[in-house]
Order: sequence, then C-alpha cells, then structure tokens
Amino acid sequence: MHIKNKNIVLIFLIFFAIYYNSYSQTGPEQGSVNSKNKAFKKGEVLEYRVHYGFVDAGTAKIEIKEEDKKIAGRNVLHAIGTGKSHWTFDWFFKVRDKYETYMDEEGLFPWLFVRRVDEGGYHIKQDYAFFQNKDTVDNGAGKRFAIPHGTQDMLSSFYFARNMELNDAKAGDIFSLEAFIDDSVWTGKLKFLGTDTVEIDLGKFSCLKFAPIVQKGRIFKKEEDLTLFITNDKNKIPILAEAKILVGSVKMELQSYSGLAYPISKVN
Repeated sequence: MHIKNKNIVLIFLIFFAIYYNSYSQTGPEQGSVNSKNKAFKKGEVLEYRVHYGFVDAGTAKIEIKEEDKKIAGRNVLHAIGTGKSHWTFDWFFKVRDKYETYMDEEGLFPWLFVRRVDEGGYHIKQDYAFFQNKDTVDNGAGKRFAIPHGTQDMLSSFYFARNMELNDAKAGDIFSLEAFIDDSVWTGKLKFLGTDTVEIDLGKFSCLKFAPIVQKGRIFKKEEDLTLFITNDKNKIPILAEAKILVGSVKMELQSYSGLAYPISKVN
C-alpha cells in the first residue's frame, strides 16, 4: 500500500486501525466473525490534535453517531472519522479527509465503508460493500475481491480492536490483522510493549503501549519508529501516538473525549 510522506492525518487513522489481534469465531447467521461490543457506545466522540515537529498540523475526530440504521435487515453502528490540516498548515499540505464505516452492531464487522480523501490535490473516492457471508468485497467500481473471513476496513477495525481481551498479553507478544485497503488485503503487525503512565495536556493516564511494525524505508527509518498508547481500562482508546519519520517527527494527542462507556484510566 502506497502512503505519501506528507500524509499526516491519514497515517494515524491507519495506525488506529491496526492494533487488534487476529480473531476468529463463528458469527451470527451470516457466518461472519462475531465480537460482542463491550468497549464503547453510541455518542462517543474522540478528538485529536496532530503535531508535525513543533507545528500544529491538524486535527482528527472519530465518533459514533447516535442514530438507528439497518443494512440487510441488521442493526448497524455508523462511525465517522475526519481529518483536516490546520489552516496555517494548508499552504504546505492541505488535508480534508472523511472515513465512514457501517458495522454490524452484533458482530462488529463492516457492511459498508466510505472514504473521501482530499490531500494536496490528491483525491480518493471509495465505496466498499462487504459481503461477509461470501468472504468478498465489492469496490464500487465493478470489481469484487476475495477476502479472508472477518476482514475489517480501515475504521471498523479500530472499534473491533477495542474489544480485545488483553489480560494475558505479555511484553513482546506480536499480534496481526487483515484489513481491506486500496483494493487489497493488507496484513499489519503490532508488538505489545507493556504498560506505562503517559502525561498529556488532559492529565496522566495509565496506558498499554504498542509498537506497530511497519515497512521501513518509506515513512519510518526503522520498523518500530511509531509507539501507540491505549488507555488501560475497558474503553481502550488511543491517548497518544508518536512517530519518528524520515523528515522529522509526528505526534497525535487526545484533546477531548465524551460519551465513553466506562471511566477512563486517569491517574490522580
């Protein structure tokens, strides 16, 4: 998968989507992967600020709409992720991105993924329809692809991941995933590094620490030049992501949260 060096907000939306353990079990009547949601609820809103070095580069927002929707007769959750560059950064690289997923409320697998990208004049328009019972996806442009059972999209995997059971995870454990991105199945890997206390503008939080293992030589100098901190509680939300890239460093930090299902792991 090709990722542009200047694509800051998209980088982190992708990495939000890769920290789940490969998980498979018999689902509902469609025969898809089934994972009962116990980590979030409708109305949750997470907002982030992206820094490129010392520059305030942009913002990202991920939310679950408070609405009732159905696809193929099944209840679905409608999640939206948006990313945009700060107006002072627009002159360098303007970003206006929007991602939507409609995921099964019972099984947390995607039925529909919508992506609208506008990044420095580079545009992407994708409408992926997932047929989980047939292990296929229609890219909306006349092509169908075979996918592994239970494959997620870029945004649904973020929510699916938050229902992981990590009580038995040990430092050094490596997890993997499969997500359908840009007309192909992308396999990502993630290493669990243990627990840590992280301080951001919102305060101190007890966190789980991960290192996504990525292809070196494109954006990152080394395979583990990005660290991701997730709240050590039932919500499992990203607090902070820090990356060393070929042309500097990028940081994405939680700025606000609301509508959480559980108390957050804030350290007094």
